[in-house]
Amino acid sequence: MGRCGARPRRPRRPSARQGPANRKKAIHTVVSRSRTGQPVHSQREFGLNAWVVDEQHRRFLRDPGSVDLEWRNLFSTAPGAAETARDGTTAMSDETEQAAVKAVRVAALIHAYRVRGHLMADIDPLGDGHQATAPELDIAAFKLGAEDLPRTFVVDDFAGRDTMTLDEVLRALRQAYCGTIGIQYMHIQSSDERCWLQERMEGPLPHTDRAEQLQILYRLGAAEAFERFLHTKYVGQKRYSLEGGESAIVLLDVLLHRCIRNGMREAVIGMAHRGRLNVLANIVGKSYGEIFHEFEDTEDVDSVHGSGDVKYHLGAAGTYRALNGSTISVSVVANPSHLEVVGPVAQGVVRAKQEVIADGDGISGVLPVLVHGDAAFAGQGVVSETLNMSLLPGYHTGGTVHIVINNQLGFTTAPAHGRSSVYATDVARGIEAPVLHVNGDDPEAVVRAARLAFDYRQAFLKDVVIDLVCYRRHGHSEVDDPSITQPAMYDRIDARPSVRALYADALLRRGDVSARQVEGALKDFRGRLDRAFAETHVPPGPSVGRDADAIDEGSASEVDTAITQETARRVMATQTELPPGFTVHPRVLPQLTRRATALDGGAVDWAAAETLAFGSLLLDGIPVRLTGQDSRRGAFGQRHAVLTDRHNGTEHTPLNSLGTQAHFTPYDSSLSELAALGFEYGYSLARPDALVLWEAQFGDFADEAQTVIDEYIASSEQKWGQRCGVTLLLPHGLEGQGPDHSSARIERFLQLCAQENMSVAMPSTPANYFHLLRRQALGAPQRRRPLVVFTPKSMLRLKTATSTPADLTAHGFRAVLPHEPADTGRVRRVLICSGKIFYDLDGYRRAHDATDTAIVRVERLYPFPERELGKELARFPADAEVRWVQEEAENQGPWLFVAPYVRRLAGRAVTCVSRPAASAPAVGSSHRHAEEQRSLVAAAFRRAAV
Repeated sequence: MGRCGARPRRPRRPSARQGPANRKKAIHTVVSRSRTGQPVHSQREFGLNAWVVDEQHRRFLRDPGSVDLEWRNLFSTAPGAAETARDGTTAMSDETEQAAVKAVRVAALIHAYRVRGHLMADIDPLGDGHQATAPELDIAAFKLGAEDLPRTFVVDDFAGRDTMTLDEVLRALRQAYCGTIGIQYMHIQSSDERCWLQERMEGPLPHTDRAEQLQILYRLGAAEAFERFLHTKYVGQKRYSLEGGESAIVLLDVLLHRCIRNGMREAVIGMAHRGRLNVLANIVGKSYGEIFHEFEDTEDVDSVHGSGDVKYHLGAAGTYRALNGSTISVSVVANPSHLEVVGPVAQGVVRAKQEVIADGDGISGVLPVLVHGDAAFAGQGVVSETLNMSLLPGYHTGGTVHIVINNQLGFTTAPAHGRSSVYATDVARGIEAPVLHVNGDDPEAVVRAARLAFDYRQAFLKDVVIDLVCYRRHGHSEVDDPSITQPAMYDRIDARPSVRALYADALLRRGDVSARQVEGALKDFRGRLDRAFAETHVPPGPSVGRDADAIDEGSASEVDTAITQETARRVMATQTELPPGFTVHPRVLPQLTRRATALDGGAVDWAAAETLAFGSLLLDGIPVRLTGQDSRRGAFGQRHAVLTDRHNGTEHTPLNSLGTQAHFTPYDSSLSELAALGFEYGYSLARPDALVLWEAQFGDFADEAQTVIDEYIASSEQKWGQRCGVTLLLPHGLEGQGPDHSSARIERFLQLCAQENMSVAMPSTPANYFHLLRRQALGAPQRRRPLVVFTPKSMLRLKTATSTPADLTAHGFRAVLPHEPADTGRVRRVLICSGKIFYDLDGYRRAHDATDTAIVRVERLYPFPERELGKELARFPADAEVRWVQEEAENQGPWLFVAPYVRRLAGRAVTCVSRPAASAPAVGSSHRHAEEQRSLVAAAFRRAAV
C-alpha cells in the first residue's frame, strides 16, 4: 500500500470449519504468462482477497499494534463504525468493509502502475500522438468506477501525500509512469533500491531553468550542425549519423556534468558506430579539421604506424569542457565492426584506471558509459556476458551507465524480426538493472533520465540502462535507402522536424526563451559550420587516437629474467607459512609442501615455476592479475593460488604475504571467454605496468573469444597504434580427451602473426615457462606485445618435464632448446618439434638407443627464432635428414607456418611427420588416440625410403 510497495503479511487462510458466515468470497488474481515471461493480469479480476482485509481488521480491533502500519492507517481513517455481534465480538461493518476493500484495490492499482505503467508511457517519437492503452491498468480491472474518482483514500505517502482522491492518484500515477519516461524497476529484489527509485519517480517533476534550457538547445544545435555539415559536404560517405538521436549528446553532456559535480576524474565511453563521430567532436573534443581530413583521406601514410582504420572505428582521448568551463578527462575506446565486443574492453580499461587511483576511491573516480544500438543490445551475446560480469569481484566497476540509442530498426530489420522480447533492453533485467525508457524528442525528459541514472549508479554501484527511443533519419550508413523495407516509418521520419527544431518551438511557445536567444544559438551554429569549412584544409594536429610512442621497429630486447636463490626461497616460503589456525585441505597440503621444498629436491615442476615467476615479479614491484574459469585453483588442480580453509571456508592468497610487494589478484571468471578476454585486453591497455593473464580452461575454449583475438589482440597496433601486453594461457596437447579438449588451434594464432604483432610460444620446460612470463613483464611497456602461451596438461605432473633450480637462477628464456648429446657427427636424422611431443620422442629414442637421431625443440614459434635454429642445425652433418614432428594433424598445428623457415634454414628437403589432415582436431576414442600417437612417434624414427 505504501510508497515502497510493502505488502501486509498474509495470514493463514480461514478453514472451512469456520462456516460460510465468517468467510468472504475471494477476489482471485488470475495471472498468466505472456510470451516475454511477464505477468499479465486479467482485466476482470485483480486485487487482494477480501478475507485478508477482514482478518487484518479483526486483529486491528483486538490490538492495533498487531498489524502493520499500512493497515493501521487504513482502519483508523476508514468511514463507518465497527459492529458488535451478539456474542460480544466486534466485526467489520459493511460500510467499513467496502471502504477497506476499495482502499486495498487502490493500493493494488498503484502497485500495478509501478510494474506496468511503462506500457502506457509516451516514449515513441514516431507515435501517433495518442497515449497507449493497457487494459490491465484501467480502474475497471480493479472493480473501481467513475463514482470512486472523487473519493478519498489512504495512500500512505504516495506522491508525498497521506490521502488522495482516486482522481488525484490517477493523475499522479500517469505523470510518474506514463509520461515521456517509462521505467521498469519492480523486478529489482532490493526494497531499498525500489523505494529510492519510487521517491524520485513519484515526486514532483524537477523544474528546468532557463540556463539549462539554453544548454540543451546549444548541445542539440551543435550535434545537428555537425551532422548536417557532413551530410552536405561528404555526400555518399559512410558516417553512421546521429540524426534522429541527437539527444544522446545532451544525455552524455548531463552525465559528464554530473561526474564533474561528484569530483570524478574521468569517464570512459565504449560505443558502436552510430553517433561516434559526433561524440568525438562534441564530447571528446576532437577537432573538426582532423575529422574532415579523415573524410578526405589526406592522412600521411608515413606519419603513423600501421595501416590505420576507418574513421568510425577510431577511438580518442581528450578533455570534455562544460559550458561553465569545468573539465573532465573523457575517452572513447576504439571499436571494430563487431559492435558490442567493445563493452567488456571498455570495462577492463575502467577497472584498471580505477585500481590505479585506488588510494582514493577508484570506483567513484572513473565512470564507465556504454553506448549501444538497440538491435545489437538485444542480439549479441557478449552483452549478456558483460552484464553478468558486472557484480563479480574481479570485474566490478561500480556500475555502468548503459545508453541504448534505440532507432527502432536494425540495418533493415524491424524489431519483430530481430528480437523475441518486448524491449531491446530486456536482457538487462536479468541483473536487476533499472531500465529507463525515454522519448528522444523530449530532451528535458532525457536530462531527467540521465540524472536519475547517474544518481542511482552512485547510490548503489550497479548498472543502469537508459533506452533512448528515437529514430534513424537516414539509412544505416547513409548510402542505402531504408524506405525500401520500412516505407511507412520513413514517411513519418521525413515529415518530422529535428529534435532541435521541436525543442526550440516548444520553448518559444511556452515563453521560456526569446526568439532572439534562439536566433543567437542558430547564429552560433552557423559560425561553427563556417569554422568547420575553414578547418577542412588545415593540417591536422597529432591524432589523439594514436600512440606515437608505441612505434617500434624490431623485436623486444632481451631482459635478464633470472632470479637469485634468496628470492626463490622467499617466494616458496609463502606456500607453507600460513595464517595461524588456517587448515589447508589434506589433498592440497602435500602439493604445497613439495612445492616449498622443490628448491632443495632439484625438481621444479610447472606449478612451482609459475609460482616463482609470479612471486618474483611481485617483489620486483610488478602487479600480476590472473583470471579464467577456475584459475585460482587451476583447472587441473595444480595452481592453488588461493587456499580455502577446510573448516570455515576463509580464503588465503599466499603470494600476497611476501612483505613489500605489488599486489597479486587471481580471480575465477564467469563461464565466459568472449567478454572475459575482452575485459583483460582492455585492462592491459590501461595497465602496461602489470602482467595481465587470461587462462582458458582448455585451449580450445579460446575459440569462443576469437573476435577479441582477431579484432583486438592481433591487429589493434596495426589499426589504432594500441599496444598491450595481455598474456593468453591456453592448455594444449593431444591426450585422448576428444576433439574439443585437445587443441588450442595453434595454426589460427600463427596465421594472424605478422609485423611482430605478438609472441607465440609452446615451452616444453617449466624453466622456459618461468622465463617467458618474466620476460613478458620485465620488458619495456612501450615495446611489449601480446603473448600467447600454449601451456601443458599432462606435462604438469610429468616427472621428466621438470627443471632444476639452476635453470631459474642462472639462465634466461631460450627460444630453441638444442640437442643435448655433444657428439653430433654421428647424427643422421634431426627431428624438430615443439611442446609435449618432445617427451614421447625422447622416450622412444632412449628406449631404442637411437643415437643417430637428434631432437631439437622450438620453444617460440613467433617471432620465429631463425638465428637460433640456424645455428643449431649447422652443428649436424649436411646430409642428415631433417623432419618436423608434431602430434597435430598435417593441416593443423605449427607445420604450415614453420615449413618455409625450416626448409630455408636446413638448406634441404624437410618432411613433416604428423597425423593425416583432418577436419577435427583429434579423435574421440582414447584407445585410438594412443595407437595413433605410438604410430606417429615410430614414424618419426623410421628410415626414409630410398
